[in-house]
Amino acid sequence: MLEATVKKLVRRGVWSALLALMVATGNLHAAAPTARDVHEKLVKQLPNLTLEQVWPSPIPGLFEIRLDGGSAFVTPDGQYLIRGDLFDIATRKNLSDVRRAQERKQLLAKVDDKEAIVFAPAVTKHTITVFTDVECGYCRKLHSHVSEYNEKGIAVRYLAFPRTGPGSPSWKTMESVWCSKDPRDALTRAKRGEAIDRTEPCKPAAIEHDYQLGEQFGLQGTPLIVLEDGRTIGGYVTPEQLLRTLESTASVASAR
Repeated sequence: MLEATVKKLVRRGVWSALLALMVATGNLHAAAPTARDVHEKLVKQLPNLTLEQVWPSPIPGLFEIRLDGGSAFVTPDGQYLIRGDLFDIATRKNLSDVRRAQERKQLLAKVDDKEAIVFAPAVTKHTITVFTDVECGYCRKLHSHVSEYNEKGIAVRYLAFPRTGPGSPSWKTMESVWCSKDPRDALTRAKRGEAIDRTEPCKPAAIEHDYQLGEQFGLQGTPLIVLEDGRTIGGYVTPEQLLRTLESTASVASAR
Protein backbone atom coordinates (compact mmCIF):
# COMPACT_ATOMS: atom_id res chain seq x y z
CA MET A 1 0.00 0.00 0.00
CA LEU A 2 2.78 2.44 0.96
CA GLU A 3 4.86 1.57 -2.12
CA ALA A 4 1.86 2.24 -4.40
CA THR A 5 1.24 5.61 -2.78
CA VAL A 6 4.88 6.65 -3.21
CA LYS A 7 4.91 5.63 -6.89
CA LYS A 8 1.74 7.59 -7.47
CA LEU A 9 3.17 10.74 -5.88
CA VAL A 10 6.42 10.42 -7.84
CA ARG A 11 4.59 10.11 -11.14
CA ARG A 12 2.67 13.27 -10.30
CA GLY A 13 5.83 15.12 -9.28
CA VAL A 14 4.36 15.95 -5.88
CA TRP A 15 7.73 16.14 -4.08
CA SER A 16 6.53 18.13 -1.08
CA ALA A 17 3.79 15.60 -0.43
CA LEU A 18 6.27 12.74 -0.83
CA LEU A 19 8.63 14.37 1.64
CA ALA A 20 5.82 14.84 4.14
CA LEU A 21 4.80 11.22 3.70
CA MET A 22 8.36 9.99 4.26
CA VAL A 23 8.66 12.03 7.45
CA ALA A 24 5.31 10.81 8.69
CA THR A 25 6.12 7.16 8.02
CA GLY A 26 9.67 7.34 9.44
CA ASN A 27 11.39 6.53 6.14
CA LEU A 28 13.42 9.74 6.10
CA HIS A 29 16.83 9.25 7.68
CA ALA A 30 17.23 11.01 11.01
CA ALA A 31 19.66 13.91 11.19
CA ALA A 32 23.24 12.81 11.70
CA PRO A 33 24.25 12.98 15.37
CA THR A 34 26.52 15.83 16.38
CA ALA A 35 29.50 15.76 18.73
CA ARG A 36 27.23 17.27 21.38
CA ASP A 37 24.73 14.42 20.93
CA VAL A 38 27.47 11.83 21.36
CA HIS A 39 28.83 13.66 24.40
CA GLU A 40 25.41 13.64 26.08
CA LYS A 41 24.92 9.92 25.39
CA LEU A 42 28.31 9.00 26.82
CA VAL A 43 27.81 11.12 29.93
CA LYS A 44 24.50 9.36 30.59
CA GLN A 45 25.91 5.88 29.98
CA LEU A 46 29.24 6.43 31.73
CA PRO A 47 28.63 9.10 34.41
CA ASN A 48 31.94 8.41 36.17
CA LEU A 49 33.99 8.92 33.02
CA THR A 50 36.09 12.08 32.74
CA LEU A 51 35.08 13.08 29.22
CA GLU A 52 37.02 16.15 28.12
CA GLN A 53 36.11 16.56 24.45
CA VAL A 54 34.25 14.97 21.53
CA TRP A 55 34.80 15.73 17.84
CA PRO A 56 34.19 14.04 14.45
CA SER A 57 37.06 11.73 13.48
CA PRO A 58 38.58 11.38 9.99
CA ILE A 59 36.74 8.03 9.77
CA PRO A 60 33.16 8.61 8.55
CA GLY A 61 30.66 7.55 11.18
CA LEU A 62 33.06 7.60 14.12
CA PHE A 63 33.72 10.26 16.73
CA GLU A 64 36.98 10.74 18.58
CA ILE A 65 36.91 11.46 22.29
CA ARG A 66 39.45 12.75 24.77
CA LEU A 67 39.23 11.13 28.18
CA ASP A 68 41.54 10.79 31.17
CA GLY A 69 44.55 12.00 29.20
CA GLY A 70 43.98 9.51 26.37
CA SER A 71 41.84 9.22 23.27
CA ALA A 72 39.40 6.70 21.83
CA PHE A 73 36.79 6.35 19.10
CA VAL A 74 33.07 5.78 19.56
CA THR A 75 30.11 5.03 17.33
CA PRO A 76 27.44 7.75 17.00
CA ASP A 77 25.03 5.78 19.19
CA GLY A 78 27.62 5.65 21.96
CA GLN A 79 27.41 1.86 22.07
CA TYR A 80 30.89 0.86 20.91
CA LEU A 81 34.27 2.26 21.92
CA ILE A 82 37.63 1.59 20.26
CA ARG A 83 40.83 2.44 22.11
CA GLY A 84 44.00 3.06 20.12
CA ASP A 85 45.78 5.33 17.64
CA LEU A 86 44.54 6.24 14.17
CA PHE A 87 47.02 5.95 11.28
CA ASP A 88 46.77 7.38 7.77
CA ILE A 89 48.23 4.59 5.64
CA ALA A 90 48.83 6.79 2.59
CA THR A 91 50.90 9.39 4.46
CA ARG A 92 52.28 6.98 7.10
CA LYS A 93 51.20 9.45 9.78
CA ASN A 94 49.93 8.70 13.25
CA LEU A 95 47.00 11.12 13.22
CA SER A 96 46.31 10.59 16.91
CA ASP A 97 49.86 11.58 17.78
CA VAL A 98 49.59 14.67 15.57
CA ARG A 99 46.50 15.76 17.49
CA ARG A 100 48.13 15.04 20.84
CA ALA A 101 51.13 17.15 19.82
CA GLN A 102 48.84 20.04 18.90
CA GLU A 103 47.09 19.78 22.26
CA ARG A 104 50.40 19.72 24.16
CA LYS A 105 51.58 22.79 22.28
CA GLN A 106 48.39 24.67 23.13
CA LEU A 107 48.51 23.69 26.80
CA LEU A 108 52.19 24.59 27.21
CA ALA A 109 51.60 27.97 25.58
CA LYS A 110 49.39 28.80 28.58
CA VAL A 111 52.18 28.10 31.09
CA ASP A 112 53.77 31.35 32.24
CA ASP A 113 57.57 31.33 32.21
CA LYS A 114 57.40 32.78 35.73
CA GLU A 115 56.06 29.40 36.88
CA ALA A 116 58.92 27.54 35.20
CA ILE A 117 62.66 27.51 35.83
CA VAL A 118 64.31 28.61 32.62
CA PHE A 119 67.93 28.29 31.53
CA ALA A 120 68.21 30.40 28.39
CA PRO A 121 71.12 31.47 26.15
CA ALA A 122 71.79 35.08 25.18
CA VAL A 123 70.16 34.38 21.82
CA THR A 124 67.46 31.70 21.81
CA LYS A 125 66.96 29.73 18.59
CA HIS A 126 64.84 26.93 20.04
CA THR A 127 62.99 26.27 23.29
CA ILE A 128 62.27 22.90 24.85
CA THR A 129 60.05 22.20 27.84
CA VAL A 130 61.32 19.49 30.17
CA PHE A 131 59.28 17.75 32.85
CA THR A 132 61.90 16.97 35.47
CA ASP A 133 62.43 15.36 38.87
CA VAL A 134 65.35 16.21 41.15
CA GLU A 135 65.91 12.54 42.04
CA CYS A 136 65.84 11.18 38.48
CA GLY A 137 69.22 9.97 37.20
CA TYR A 138 68.69 10.93 33.57
CA CYS A 139 67.19 14.27 34.66
CA ARG A 140 70.45 14.97 36.46
CA LYS A 141 72.45 13.90 33.43
CA LEU A 142 70.45 16.21 31.16
CA HIS A 143 70.90 19.12 33.55
CA SER A 144 74.65 18.54 33.76
CA HIS A 145 74.75 19.48 30.06
CA VAL A 146 72.38 22.46 30.29
CA SER A 147 75.17 24.93 29.47
CA GLU A 148 75.91 22.96 26.29
CA TYR A 149 72.25 23.13 25.23
CA ASN A 150 72.42 26.88 25.81
CA GLU A 151 75.61 27.17 23.76
CA LYS A 152 73.70 25.68 20.83
CA GLY A 153 70.94 28.27 21.20
CA ILE A 154 68.52 25.96 23.02
CA ALA A 155 66.59 27.34 25.99
CA VAL A 156 65.57 24.74 28.58
CA ARG A 157 62.30 25.43 30.37
CA TYR A 158 61.81 23.15 33.37
CA LEU A 159 58.43 22.08 34.75
CA ALA A 160 58.17 20.01 37.92
CA PHE A 161 57.12 16.38 37.90
CA PRO A 162 58.13 14.64 41.16
CA ARG A 163 57.49 11.03 40.16
CA THR A 164 56.80 9.82 43.70
CA GLY A 165 53.78 12.09 43.92
CA PRO A 166 52.32 14.67 46.31
CA GLY A 167 53.79 14.85 49.79
CA SER A 168 56.85 12.76 48.92
CA PRO A 169 60.41 13.89 49.77
CA SER A 170 61.00 14.70 46.10
CA TRP A 171 57.83 16.80 46.00
CA LYS A 172 58.89 18.75 49.09
CA THR A 173 62.38 19.30 47.68
CA MET A 174 60.93 20.68 44.47
CA GLU A 175 58.68 22.99 46.47
CA SER A 176 61.80 24.29 48.23
CA VAL A 177 63.53 24.76 44.87
CA TRP A 178 60.63 26.71 43.36
CA CYS A 179 60.33 28.80 46.56
CA SER A 180 64.02 29.65 46.61
CA LYS A 181 65.21 33.20 46.01
CA ASP A 182 67.38 31.77 43.21
CA PRO A 183 65.45 28.80 41.75
CA ARG A 184 68.01 28.16 39.01
CA ASP A 185 70.83 27.75 41.52
CA ALA A 186 68.60 25.74 43.87
CA LEU A 187 67.59 23.35 41.09
CA THR A 188 71.21 22.81 40.11
CA ARG A 189 72.18 22.08 43.71
CA ALA A 190 69.18 19.78 44.23
CA LYS A 191 70.15 17.78 41.15
CA ARG A 192 73.59 17.35 42.69
CA GLY A 193 71.94 15.81 45.73
CA GLU A 194 72.37 18.81 48.00
CA ALA A 195 69.72 19.62 50.60
CA ILE A 196 67.66 22.72 49.87
CA ASP A 197 66.54 24.58 52.98
CA ARG A 198 63.23 26.39 53.01
CA THR A 199 63.59 29.57 55.03
CA GLU A 200 59.89 30.41 55.14
CA PRO A 201 56.53 28.67 54.51
CA CYS A 202 55.80 28.37 50.82
CA LYS A 203 53.40 26.28 48.75
CA PRO A 204 54.09 27.04 45.10
CA ALA A 205 51.05 26.36 42.92
CA ALA A 206 53.39 25.56 40.03
CA ILE A 207 54.31 22.12 41.42
CA GLU A 208 50.71 20.93 41.59
CA HIS A 209 49.86 22.49 38.23
CA ASP A 210 52.90 21.00 36.48
CA TYR A 211 52.24 17.59 37.99
CA GLN A 212 48.62 17.60 36.80
CA LEU A 213 49.73 18.76 33.37
CA GLY A 214 52.24 15.91 33.19
CA GLU A 215 49.52 13.42 34.08
CA GLN A 216 47.30 14.96 31.41
CA PHE A 217 50.11 14.30 28.92
CA GLY A 218 50.18 10.68 30.04
CA LEU A 219 53.69 11.14 31.43
CA GLN A 220 55.11 7.94 32.90
CA GLY A 221 58.77 8.81 33.37
CA THR A 222 61.22 11.69 33.46
CA PRO A 223 62.77 13.54 31.85
CA LEU A 224 60.12 14.17 29.23
CA ILE A 225 61.26 16.65 26.59
CA VAL A 226 58.50 18.48 24.73
CA LEU A 227 59.62 20.04 21.45
CA GLU A 228 58.32 23.30 20.02
CA ASP A 229 55.79 21.49 17.82
CA GLY A 230 54.39 19.51 20.76
CA ARG A 231 56.11 16.21 19.97
CA THR A 232 57.88 14.48 22.83
CA ILE A 233 61.16 12.70 23.49
CA GLY A 234 61.43 10.48 26.53
CA GLY A 235 64.76 10.35 28.32
CA TYR A 236 68.13 11.99 27.86
CA VAL A 237 69.26 13.30 24.47
CA THR A 238 72.70 14.76 23.80
CA PRO A 239 72.87 18.45 22.87
CA GLU A 240 74.05 17.51 19.36
CA GLN A 241 71.20 15.06 18.79
CA LEU A 242 68.62 17.48 20.14
CA LEU A 243 69.83 20.33 17.94
CA ARG A 244 69.61 18.11 14.84
CA THR A 245 66.05 17.13 15.77
CA LEU A 246 64.99 20.73 16.39
CA GLU A 247 66.53 21.99 13.15
CA SER A 248 64.94 19.14 11.19
CA THR A 249 61.55 19.96 12.70
CA ALA A 250 61.97 23.65 11.90
CA SER A 251 62.94 22.95 8.27
CA VAL A 252 59.92 20.68 7.76
CA ALA A 253 57.62 23.32 9.26
CA SER A 254 59.02 26.08 7.03
CA ALA A 255 58.61 23.90 3.93
CA ARG A 256 54.86 23.52 4.48
